[in-house]
Amino acid sequence: MNTKPQTIQIFLPDGSPTSIREAELTNRLVKAILFPRNKMQEVSKREIVNYTGVYFLFGKSEDDAKPTVYIGEGEDCFKRIQSHNRNKDFWTHCIIMTTKTDEYTKTDGKFLEYYALEIASKIGRYNLDNDTGSKKPSLSESREYDLLDNFDTAKILLATLGYPIFEEKRRAKSSKELFYCNGKNALATGELTDDGFLVYKESTSSLEETKSMTKWIGILRSRLVEEGILKEKNGIYVFQQDYIFNSPSAAAATILGRNTNGWTKWKDKNGKTLDELKRK
Repeated sequence: MNTKPQTIQIFLPDGSPTSIREAELTNRLVKAILFPRNKMQEVSKREIVNYTGVYFLFGKSEDDAKPTVYIGEGEDCFKRIQSHNRNKDFWTHCIIMTTKTDEYTKTDGKFLEYYALEIASKIGRYNLDNDTGSKKPSLSESREYDLLDNFDTAKILLATLGYPIFEEKRRAKSSKELFYCNGKNALATGELTDDGFLVYKESTSSLEETKSMTKWIGILRSRLVEEGILKEKNGIYVFQQDYIFNSPSAAAATILGRNTNGWTKWKDKNGKTLDELKRK
């Protein structure tokens, strides 16, 4: 779906912006409902949770470099989620994606689950809690295109609700938007995005760490190594995938293995700092 202005309607059934939320593009068929795990009883009264569709369980561990998601489907989504409430510990929020008039079939749900898992794995913003992928069901060509169009709507709704699981990480359209961080045995390329600072795959990071380095930097570097995002090669760390840091300083400190101000350390091809170009 091309980027264009959108009108999204969000309804708060109990009046709280941090509780249950129903979201829809006013001229589209797809609808989403988000709820915190502690609102299972309250959300059970919403008819839409029992519709056929695809659902997402979201959570984040302090020990993981990326948040986690489980993607599933169900003819009655809430029954499946009740089972996960008993058997899965990691999740804190759930989003059910369905239609306003319960039009999906079981096969539709299975296709959306299959496609969502494929794209989530490709994008790599979240760790997948699913043990295996999902098999693509047999659908007519016209129905598949209908569901892909629905998926584009679901992608927008998920991001609007705070879970950009299917949003591409890279946005830079020219080298003018790229920044570089250089140091001893380190050379990284990245860009400032809506989510934070994105460091590109194949960027390198110093294997060494200074004694004065703040503890959290060491913890973050260790997590990235444990999850295979950083891998040692020929005496340096190499990024195995694009990775989004919360800030330019977190990115630069991870790359250099020491405390640093990322706003002045990241520079464009002309030597101008991120601070000069984005904060002055």
